[in-house]
Amino acid sequence: MKIVAPISRVAEVAPLAQAGADEFYCGVVPADWTARFRSASVNRRAFGNLATYEELGAVVATAADFERTVSLVMNAQHYTEAQVDSLVDLACRFAEMGGRALIVGDMGLLSVLAERGPAIRLHASSLLGCRNTEHSLLLKDLGAQRIIFPRDITLPEMAEVASAATELEFEAFILNDGCVFEEGSCHSIHLPSRLGGPICLDRYLSRYARADGRPLAPAEQDRLAANDQAYGEWLWYRFSCGFSVSPEGFPFGPCGLCAIPDLAAAGIRAVKIAGREGALERKVKSVELVRAALDRHAQEGNTQEYLDLVRKLRGGQASCASGYMCYYREAGVGKACAC
Repeated sequence: MKIVAPISRVAEVAPLAQAGADEFYCGVVPADWTARFRSASVNRRAFGNLATYEELGAVVATAADFERTVSLVMNAQHYTEAQVDSLVDLACRFAEMGGRALIVGDMGLLSVLAERGPAIRLHASSLLGCRNTEHSLLLKDLGAQRIIFPRDITLPEMAEVASAATELEFEAFILNDGCVFEEGSCHSIHLPSRLGGPICLDRYLSRYARADGRPLAPAEQDRLAANDQAYGEWLWYRFSCGFSVSPEGFPFGPCGLCAIPDLAAAGIRAVKIAGREGALERKVKSVELVRAALDRHAQEGNTQEYLDLVRKLRGGQASCASGYMCYYREAGVGKACAC
């Protein structure tokens, strides 16, 4: 399986390639786009983007020096007709630079790029929420060559789709960022804390009441309080454990390392590390962690020894045992660990 790593600066390509990344993905918000549309909405991320066509070209060229490829993200919540025309022009420019693929988050845009865009690969973003074979075949008919599965799909569901749609490539999340809600149905963006932060992290003051008007019994109050506490803990894990790291510097947070044998058996071609806006050190350590896990799998195969080794490598047995950190709980917390 290939490791797909995020970048936001030209200088990140070399160290991430040296750490073991096989493919890169990035966004760009050039000045002519913001001047014309008064918006940075080329893609879903408000931050973590390249700023110029020159930077984008340098990323592609530097990646080529390491025999790596680059995909460009086009996955905003929506686009106007004029913006779609500009995205087609951007796609042509990117293809001329040597870019490999476009990651597209809208079915209409996917179809337009297939019909009017350059001869370049099209990858269906996780935002398109592909969870069944019929959806995957529709995306193929619209021009997709690879589908990135959403975060909340199960391993058996992935295997079923991949086995039926054999002409497509499939990619799955493996590390970092987790979405509290269904990402493909979200129409918000992740703002920095000083501007309010992600809306899914909002915590509201609340008061519970019974529908029949009777007062809550002490046991009911205790259960509700425990549920609120558990939800807060889950939020913390889902949003990268406060961006904490293991003693070795590996980032905590959503993780699918235990599922690598299952992903490989299902025919998943690539695993995605999330977090374009993250610090370079975090990205490098993320790539190193996934590369080490893939190397372990190559040595151990689908065995209990692999699970034990990768959880020790993960460096957070208590966090793993909680199950809150798992992208794919059926491969993680559901199996025994000799850590």
